[in-house]
Amino acid sequence: MSPESHLLEPSVSQPDLACLSVAAVARRLGVAPGTLRTWDRRYGIGPTAHTAGEHRKYSKADLARLLHMHKLVISGIAPADAAQLAINDSGEAPRLELAALPLVDSQLVNALFRAVQVLDRLGVEQIIRTRINEDGTNRTWTNLLVPMLSLIGDEWQRTGEGIASEHMVTEVIKKILSERIFVEKPRNELPALLACVDLEQHSLAITALAAALAEEDIQVQFLGACTPIEAIAEVVRRTVPPAIFLWAQLAENGLFEKLADLPVVRPAPRIILGGPGWQGTKWEGAFFAPDLVAACNEISHALGLQSGSL
Repeated sequence: MSPESHLLEPSVSQPDLACLSVAAVARRLGVAPGTLRTWDRRYGIGPTAHTAGEHRKYSKADLARLLHMHKLVISGIAPADAAQLAINDSGEAPRLELAALPLVDSQLVNALFRAVQVLDRLGVEQIIRTRINEDGTNRTWTNLLVPMLSLIGDEWQRTGEGIASEHMVTEVIKKILSERIFVEKPRNELPALLACVDLEQHSLAITALAAALAEEDIQVQFLGACTPIEAIAEVVRRTVPPAIFLWAQLAENGLFEKLADLPVVRPAPRIILGGPGWQGTKWEGAFFAPDLVAACNEISHALGLQSGSL
């Protein structure tokens, strides 16, 4: 277990999840307290309980909604839309257990963010490599890279700056993750198929998925960005993959018509969709993976494998 995991370990000294402060919630999400106050002021997603004469506190349900919103924002949905989706997600107060909270080390996230801002490529690479070597791809993506990318997005929305930083860190992350995709002794005979649909150029998340699966000794056919549906269909016909993961960041790439072009093969593969571009797409039998952990687990299940560390 990493040194950062103490943030979530049940103990007598841990704050009650029914009354968390702004600072405590910010640490758990890996965002700045000012970001939470902005979300509350602009979108109405903040602490719902208030006692006269005291600072407002976040309940367990409040925190669950914020975690949902944060995940949607990272996936590419605008904060206003993400807040509304999180607020309307369920008629009941969401259930949240300690294990569901991210093991975010806000100091490390901020250190990486600062290195990105000054374009310290070597420093960025060292931080990411060290964390992946210690915690693996899945935890590093969830607990370090996603919060850091969220900070970059917040900075861009606030100032309109940070494009160079975003491009630099994206290339560093892709480089490191791509080095980890090779599997020497795969547990699965038939590889799963991973591809960005059609003109989709955003391939960072799907590269993280391929690396996370490789750490589980699961081999994949990784087609990457901008894969024409014709190429995906050809691979499906020739290899009959047990699982097909299709990523769409943009709505124009997440279209039902593209899925309808996939060939019918036996045995039928499990279709798994990832990315905000698929929001609103309905296709019977397809599974929408909201995050990296869900995608890894769904692919493992389709392959008939038990996940070792996901």
